Amino acid sequence: MRLSIIVPAYNEEKFISACLEHIRADVHRCAEDSVEVLVIDNASTDNTAKIAASFPGVRVVHEDRKGLTRARQAALVSAQGEILAFVDADTRMPPGWIRRVLDFYASDPRLVCISGPYRYYDAPALNRMFVGLYWTLLAVPTYWITRYMAVGGNFAAKKTALMEIGGFDTDIEFYGEDTNIARRLSKAGKVRFSMRLHMPTSFRRLHAEGLWRTALKYVANFLSEVVLKRPVTRSYRDIR
Repeated sequence: MRLSIIVPAYNEEKFISACLEHIRADVHRCAEDSVEVLVIDNASTDNTAKIAASFPGVRVVHEDRKGLTRARQAALVSAQGEILAFVDADTRMPPGWIRRVLDFYASDPRLVCISGPYRYYDAPALNRMFVGLYWTLLAVPTYWITRYMAVGGNFAAKKTALMEIGGFDTDIEFYGEDTNIARRLSKAGKVRFSMRLHMPTSFRRLHAEGLWRTALKYVANFLSEVVLKRPVTRSYRDIR
């Protein structure tokens, strides 16, 4: 199966190089002709697009309407893979991540979405412990109840399933968009959340807005999507 790795990016010149270096390193471990890498330049005003275009094998797609879900929708239109894998610009893909994604799909024909947790590579040790407890004691049991969960910077979905459900909801600006797509994809097939598919990412948002405040905001929007079928938080802050 051909895989498209997609990085939505708005003013990410400080992080995009490390992100793409880690992606390219994992692509080299696979059959390279079966993987494409796209950066969706989402109305950046810095050097994000220029830096991304300097990487061999990376295709830059421009989406001038700022917004994460608009960037995701642009990727859905442009990507050529059968599976679309979305990672954030401040992530550092671990060795074997691509192979694990492909193995999940090869082992289960019903699978339409696979996701896993974040691990914060720049967080203090105590915060990393609290985040680990959050995933194991709250997120995983919640997934077993709802049977769907996705982390926006660490998930892969079948393109046909995304097309079947009408793509991404571009009315959602930020919070709740990952739960929205997981919930809707669960109508098209199996959505799986696995602790084996972790993704290292930056602690910058939790550091800037506070660990507990950010966690409560994500929990509130998850529950709102589950119950009301819409997020409860409309505004968000760009952390750069």
